[in-house]
Amino acid sequence: MKNIFILGSRGYQAKYGGWETFVTNLVDHYHDEDTTIYVGELTCDKKKDKTLKKINNHLFIYYFYTKTNSSAKMFFYTIKSYLSTLSYIKKNKIMNAYIYILGLKLGPLLAFNHSLRKKYQIKIYINPDGLEHLRSKWNKIIQWCFLLSEWSMIRNADLVICDGLGIEAYIQKKYKNTKTTYIAYGTNFYDFTKIDEEKILKEYHLKKDDYLLMVGRCVPENNYELVIEEFMKSKIKKKLVIITNLSSSNYYAELLKITGCARDERIIFIDGVYDQIKLATIRKNAYLYIHGHSVGGTNPSLIEALSLTDLNILYDVCFNHDIGEDNALYFKEKNSLTKILNDTKLLNDKKKELSPKAKKHIKENFTWDKIVESYQKIMK
Repeated sequence: MKNIFILGSRGYQAKYGGWETFVTNLVDHYHDEDTTIYVGELTCDKKKDKTLKKINNHLFIYYFYTKTNSSAKMFFYTIKSYLSTLSYIKKNKIMNAYIYILGLKLGPLLAFNHSLRKKYQIKIYINPDGLEHLRSKWNKIIQWCFLLSEWSMIRNADLVICDGLGIEAYIQKKYKNTKTTYIAYGTNFYDFTKIDEEKILKEYHLKKDDYLLMVGRCVPENNYELVIEEFMKSKIKKKLVIITNLSSSNYYAELLKITGCARDERIIFIDGVYDQIKLATIRKNAYLYIHGHSVGGTNPSLIEALSLTDLNILYDVCFNHDIGEDNALYFKEKNSLTKILNDTKLLNDKKKELSPKAKKHIKENFTWDKIVESYQKIMK
């Protein structure tokens, strides 16, 4: 029997962001009767702390309570879940377990417990995500902590799993002789014959092909300020719909003030949509999708957009090129996005040309079955 412990996400349900979406799909597509998966989940219920909930014969949720609500909450939660997992393995004498840690939140802890890891033949795999120390949502102290944690964790892991080729290149260049592999995220495919698209669009006051779309966390490195300003300068007669975490963002108010976008009636903000059917429908019916993410590996929202939206315009960085290749348009310099949006003929021509190419590209390379198959090969 193989045992896999997945730590570092908020939990199993895909209702928060990229990590949780990844965990949900990885687990749900991991069809192996000889594998038991334990997913660490953050809980606000102190009574649940360190308890196990059986979902089925092959999946357990391992709950961890963390008292603090500060920006360091996920650090404390991941550290606690890692130490508790080592204790659980030792107590139950579990041999050859895999501990898969998502993100760089353990600091120097991986430098310790080598004797225990060796005794029980535990393999530590980590996924560093993107370049966390460059994310502006973190203050300087936390950015420094991420750099220290990156250095320590990568040097003490058995394998670094990179979800972007750009991330793998960065790690190989900075940390010589580190064992790495590239495994991207996957995406789901939907049977729209069973979905009432018109009803869903009506719920959000949207019409097919009448809006451009952005989806992602409301943070500066997703380039909302740039996109909004470029859109406001454009002459395009469509709406810009931005689906983001309005209710939990400190940046949203600042964004409104900087851009003055509240004066532009074409710009619509929608608080996070976590119903995957509804979100897929909104993506599919958008005139085009704009992806402004500039820091990270494979972004789930980009893969989903390429699989659903007829035209995608991406911020020009290596992480986005790795996924989009020649199946999308790109912008970066000032006025470059405005120029694209003002060229109606270019947009319509590229929609016809790139839509089938992008969908074929995703279907051949980014299905969850293909991604899970890659994971099964490295967790034999």
